[in-house]
Amino acid sequence: MIKKKFEIKNPTGLHIRPAGLLCEEAMNHKAHVTFFYGSNNSEANCKSMLSILGSCIRSGDCIELCCDGEDEEEAMQRIGELIENGFGEKA
Repeated sequence: MIKKKFEIKNPTGLHIRPAGLLCEEAMNHKAHVTFFYGSNNSEANCKSMLSILGSCIRSGDCIELCCDGEDEEEAMQRIGELIENGFGEKA
């Protein structure tokens, strides 16, 4: 299991399009992919659009991405790049 913290940089947070990109990338991996957020450390399943959208993550919020499974390192790298690049959105 590996974990890494990220700040959501895209201006719209995890709305429908970036949530879809995150879910699509997570589904490409065998690893279990989740993120923790908020003051009560809630958990969202990255392979579920409803779970991602339900987290109500906004621009500037921090999440802790957690990947656990046989391709966890590749999942962390690819999803991390997606997050760090702002899901391709312009500021």
